[in-house]
Amino acid sequence: MNPETKIVDHYIALSVTPARKIAYGALLASLATILQSAGMLGGIGLLVSALSTLAILIGTVISLQLGFLSYLTALFLIAVIQPSELFAFPLTTGLLGLSMGFAFRYFKSGFLAAVFSGISLTLGILFILLIIKFPILGPAATSDVDFNLIMIILLFSIFYSWIWVKGFLSIVKKFSRIPGNRAFD
Repeated sequence: MNPETKIVDHYIALSVTPARKIAYGALLASLATILQSAGMLGGIGLLVSALSTLAILIGTVISLQLGFLSYLTALFLIAVIQPSELFAFPLTTGLLGLSMGFAFRYFKSGFLAAVFSGISLTLGILFILLIIKFPILGPAATSDVDFNLIMIILLFSIFYSWIWVKGFLSIVKKFSRIPGNRAFD
């Protein structure tokens, strides 16, 4: 196991009781919904909405089932509270949290987690742009999607995922420095 992700496995990927899984799932789904809905505020709200990835990421690192159920619950809550975010959450921030949590559990390398998550995010963005034809990147990017645009999206997605990987690892490392602390106990 890679030393940089070993601490994630030790402090977050714990065996939890079914009752705790339900409670954590509800809390994480609610948090993801609230954070994703902050995008309607504009400006700073758009930055806050990107943090909805963190809630799904934590759930997926604890358990794939918990992460997926938190993702689905947040999706249903977003459909009720703010339907305009239904294009963004399932194929961008939510998908990034799921894929990064999966990568932390199975690849055990920060680099591979960033690449896998970046590719997943790119596929989600391309699905929105090419299949749904929703202008998620603004009107300029929807008129003509070419190889250069796809490569720019891929490189940005991998870089963005790398920032998330490094940020998540630093949060977990700082949390692990608290004496006698073990996450979610």
